[in-house]
Amino acid sequence: MTTASQTAAQTTSQTASQTLAKFVADLSLDGVPAEVKERAKDCIIDTVAVGSFGARFPWSRMMVAHARQYGAGGPGDKCSVFGYPGLKLSAPLAALANGSLVHANEQDSLRQPGSGVHAGACIVPAVLAACEETGADGKTALAAFIAGTEVLFRVGAASHHSSEKLGFHAPGLTGPYGAAVAAGKVYGLNAEQLVNALGIAGSLGGGVLAFTKAQQGAMVKRLHMGRACEAGILAARLAKLGYTGPETILEGKFGFLDVYCRDGEAALLTSKLNTDWETMRICMKRYACHVTSHPPVQALRELMTKNAFKGADVESISIEASDKVVSHHVIPEPSDIMQGQYSMPFNVALAVYRDPDDAASFDDSAMADPAIRAMCRSIKVTLDENAKTNWSSRLAVKLKDGRQFTAEGESFKGMPKDPLNRQQLGHKFSLLMAGQADAARIFSHLEKLETQSRFLP
Repeated sequence: MTTASQTAAQTTSQTASQTLAKFVADLSLDGVPAEVKERAKDCIIDTVAVGSFGARFPWSRMMVAHARQYGAGGPGDKCSVFGYPGLKLSAPLAALANGSLVHANEQDSLRQPGSGVHAGACIVPAVLAACEETGADGKTALAAFIAGTEVLFRVGAASHHSSEKLGFHAPGLTGPYGAAVAAGKVYGLNAEQLVNALGIAGSLGGGVLAFTKAQQGAMVKRLHMGRACEAGILAARLAKLGYTGPETILEGKFGFLDVYCRDGEAALLTSKLNTDWETMRICMKRYACHVTSHPPVQALRELMTKNAFKGADVESISIEASDKVVSHHVIPEPSDIMQGQYSMPFNVALAVYRDPDDAASFDDSAMADPAIRAMCRSIKVTLDENAKTNWSSRLAVKLKDGRQFTAEGESFKGMPKDPLNRQQLGHKFSLLMAGQADAARIFSHLEKLETQSRFLP
């Protein structure tokens, strides 16, 4: 029998969505710590460059062609696409295209510790589209990005990154939540409407990891980010019109944690809001490949520099890594560059012979390079049962002259504890934006985003 006190508690208690929605609705950029705003701007700068570079790939051109066919030519088409000056699309189709472009070359940002969330690819395109559609200023854009990141990263943390153990591609599931509240912040949704936006977003996520075990189809991985951004615009717009979604979408029965996760921790959905800023956990990638490859690739390149050896000198490489790497990222015969970028053996093999700091190194010619392919097949990856994190690895290199070297792969430049400073970020930006005459102007504009009258110049 339910007591009066139990009934009162049930009436006054809030779901995670309601708590998060109030946080987003109340968030003012004036109350955000300076270092949080700077990290957010770093991510936005990085995302614009990564998306612009991503526009060159065949899978990106296909996506833009689709978006152009169905999202261009209307009176409300105001939204730009990275790398396509002059093209204007509707907000949902621009978000779809840009999300796919940002993830086109595996160099977009994520969270550390990893939890299946990508702030750059899943939030920036939604915020850009909503801002250009409404004419919102840079201050609104920055606040919306931070709000979306705080929600998105908490959803990921609460999942304990367990969705991918079930075969889902986590960013396709988590991304719509961050995109929905970020777009909703731009559109001026109140707390009740933001609850509905989250509830709607929960029915719009998707994406499975079948491409990692198939002979083809890795293009679809890029689509998961684009669809997340598109879903965010749809969810926010429907919520503004009064469309409803379940307020228990995150922690309730048949909600996100119940359906898509194992061993989720609902308390992390709202933990330390306004005090522990998840935005500071943004991690920016140094190389154009899956993040689990970054520590061994950096460790390898450091060994090569310190000990003055080259690819032709290497006899064998072995790696000890986490169970996530062993189960998901050991692909000795990748069928295309996209699957290659997901494969630790391939990425390490590429780094033996090419400069991984150059995003252009990860292309079809690398797939056709017999030395890289042979090295990829020969690299042994075994389980390290004591790996500290999913990203941890231990590298052993044997040279043809008999010398042997080992290195621990625990971190890489770009992680929160060793972030890119603004000068280093500027160098990466200039490399990715090479050939664009207005690159320097865009970088300067985004550095002062909160003072600008629009998101992009």
